[in-house]
Amino acid sequence: MCAGRVDLSFVLRAFLRGVDGVFIGGCRLGECNYVTHGNYHALNMVLLCRRLLEHIGLNPERLRIEFMSGADGILFAEVVADFNKRMAALGPLGRTEGLDRKELAARLEQITRLVPYLKLANREKLAARLGRAEEWEALFTLDEIDRLLSDVVAFHIDPEKCQACLTCLRRCPVDAIDGGKNRIHVIDQDKCIKCGTCYEVCPSRFSAVTKIAGGPLPPPLPEDARTIVRKRKPAAGETPAAE
Repeated sequence: MCAGRVDLSFVLRAFLRGVDGVFIGGCRLGECNYVTHGNYHALNMVLLCRRLLEHIGLNPERLRIEFMSGADGILFAEVVADFNKRMAALGPLGRTEGLDRKELAARLEQITRLVPYLKLANREKLAARLGRAEEWEALFTLDEIDRLLSDVVAFHIDPEKCQACLTCLRRCPVDAIDGGKNRIHVIDQDKCIKCGTCYEVCPSRFSAVTKIAGGPLPPPLPEDARTIVRKRKPAAGETPAAE
């Protein structure tokens, strides 16, 4: 399969399951068999992931990508042998870096939940085609990733504006919105992947979903305050009830 199909979440999942290193092999840059140039996407994903590993305290050398053709059997064997040697020198995942298993798992899980957000925030760079190796390390910087992850956006549904129209609830790709007919919707922040779908699909006449960056979220709405009481329109010829 194309190296471009190796998703960022696949790599993080591998580390989450305890592998010591991940190696990705792809076609030579500029020689894509599918005209999609997926190997550039794989390269950019690896460059981003290496910075993410640094951010959570892991050695970025635990992730490596190399480009070669199907005829480069000897080169492939040499590269993999070198990678195995390097992984043996680094030792078990997290031990060399001074991270205990629970702390490491928590950090990897947190980053994995943010994969959709990271892709959206870096979509232009992830689509870049850098031909020279000298340019690769500058595509993503550790300072940039640190800032990005310190200002992660969050989405909040304003209870004063929500009309329980079910639009965001039906469109959320991970079922992170709790609601129902005549019930003010609430976003489960533990499930939310920061994709912004709710923000985009909320009807403009309501504009109930707000984007919050770098600040605290409003306190959750109590369950007994989530019911929307709608006034019934009087039928033709009926006198409206007194307030």
